[in-house]
Order: sequence, then C-alpha cells, then structure tokens
Amino acid sequence: MTAFFVEYGLFLAKVITLIAGVLLLIGGIGALVERRREHREGHIEVKSLNDHLEDMKTDIEASVVDEALAKQHEKARRKQEKAEAKALKKTLKQGKEPEKPRKRVFVLDFDGDIHASAVESLREEVTAVLTIADKDDEVVVRLESPGGLVHAYGLASSQLERIKSRGVRLTICVDRVAASGGYMMACIADHLVAAPFALVGSIGVVAQLPNFHRLLQKHDVDYEVLTAGEYKRTLTVFGENTDKGREKFIEELEDTHDLFKSFVAEYRPQLDLDKVATGEVWFGRRALDEKLIDAIATSDDYLFELCQEHDVFALHYEVKMGLQERLGQLAVNTSDNLLLRWWQRVSNSRLLSR
Repeated sequence: MTAFFVEYGLFLAKVITLIAGVLLLIGGIGALVERRREHREGHIEVKSLNDHLEDMKTDIEASVVDEALAKQHEKARRKQEKAEAKALKKTLKQGKEPEKPRKRVFVLDFDGDIHASAVESLREEVTAVLTIADKDDEVVVRLESPGGLVHAYGLASSQLERIKSRGVRLTICVDRVAASGGYMMACIADHLVAAPFALVGSIGVVAQLPNFHRLLQKHDVDYEVLTAGEYKRTLTVFGENTDKGREKFIEELEDTHDLFKSFVAEYRPQLDLDKVATGEVWFGRRALDEKLIDAIATSDDYLFELCQEHDVFALHYEVKMGLQERLGQLAVNTSDNLLLRWWQRVSNSRLLSR
C-alpha cells in the first residue's frame, strides 16, 4: 500500500509539472498575442439599433401583415423621412437654427474574464465615444463579469470613470452577473440596472493556492525561494509557508478589501457597507432592496424604450487578427475558462470573488 501512495505521489507531481508547463506555454502565447495586438490598429464598428428594430419590424410585417398594407406602411415611412430631410434643408437655407436633434445613446459591451482583457477594446470604444458625445448624450454599458484580478478591473473601472468625468450620463445594465471586480465597474454608473435574477455584489477579496511543500519534502525534493525584501514573497506553492508570511498576506487582503469598500462608498454612498461588503451576492430583486442597484430591467427592455425617443448606436472596436493570433487567443480563453472553473469548484462558490 505504501508503494502505491509513493507511486501515486510521483505521478501527481509529474501531472502538476506538466500542467505548470502547459500554463506557462499558454501564458507565453497569450503575452505574444497581447504584444502583437498592441501594435495592430483596429477600427470602430457602429450599428444603429433603431434601424435594426425597424428592419425587424419590416420583416415581420412582410410575413404577418397583408402585403399591400405592408407596402403602404413602408411607403409612408419613406415619405416621412423625405419630408423631414426637406424641412431640414429648408431651415438651413433660411439661415435658421435646426431643431435640436434627438438625444444620442451609445451602447458598449464588456464581457469580463479573470484578466478583464476586454478592457483593451473598452478603452478604444470609450475614446471614440468621447470624441463626439456631449452632456446631452448617454452611454449604456452592457456589463457581464464575475470578477478577476484587482489591478485589471481597476483599469477597466477607470475607463468608465472617463465617461463620467466628461459629464456624460453613464448607465450600466447587468443581465447575468456583476460581482467582485464586475461590481467595482458597475457601481460607477449614474444609473445601475439589473435583471430580476442577475447576481450582483461580492464586495470582497479572496486568494487561494495549494501548497506542495510537505509532498516534496517527503520525496527529498528541495525547493528554494530567493528574495530581496522581507515581504517580496509571503506565500508560495512549493516552498514552506510561515505564520509570519500568512499574517502579512492576510494584512494585504484586508487592505485591498478596505480600498474596495472605499471605492464603492464613493460612488454609492447610500449603501450600508457593513451589511453588503461581506463578499455575499444578491439576486437582482434583493440587490434593489439593498440599494446595490437602482432599477430592475433587462438591457433589452431598457434599450428598447430608449429607441422610441432617441437615436441609439452600438459601438464595437474590431481588431483583425491572423491565424496565429486567433489560435493564441483561443488557447488563452480556454485556459482562463479552465482556471475559472477549477477556482469555482475549489472555493465551493458560484463566483470568483477576487
């Protein structure tokens, strides 16, 4: 039996080494993708959601409404557009100021992973919007994220703060989840909307790592960590961890949590932080009771209503990647998903709260 456990331990060590090697390889590919992306220019794609809804309406009418009546509706719509264009032309010819145009709404999407890698597109999209948006306009961000690395989501949050600092109204819609780093971004909104069963909150910090020191020690494998600076490395995966190192690590976690709470309090002073900053999550309806959000609605409903009175445009920053880059990005995304699932199972939680 002892021999079995020895063999099993050696096998486990080999597996861990293999996984570490694969992750390092993927990380290298990911870094290569990021470096290439930094030097590759993209472009902004703009889509009118008003036109999209109108096209849908026209297609449905063609199927369910009498053909003659559908043509009549389409003819009336075109006639109205020509009349509006003619009236504008006449106004300009007479030297008069045209009527104030309809309010513009710019829609951005952020689908967050552990590294908040979508921030690379977000920063370009925000810059594009700020070249044209004024204080009468609105930016709507459809946000989905279970959270991730603190510094990565700090940068993503700063991109949204750029919108508010220009005096442009910022609305954030959450259909599924905005937790931890995701809520760090969401709380910046002037108006925060969530679907009835979207998960919101997780104002907390967590860090977990396995330690194989005793296993390596048992098989006479030495692992040395050389540092300059007393707290350069507090906890390690393979080295021997000390109580002093653990205390320092916990101290750093508490400090990060305090910073997180201060950040949330700045943008949502109406919150009872002692009650909500516990790392817990709430479904949309409960989140409204706790004042974590401002309203219950799906992004579809919110944007549909805006389209009735305003001009709504969806923006997306598109970067054309070659085959090598696409394969590298696929590898990075796959590793992110695997790591996220592993972390969720280890923490026995639905979310990564870090």
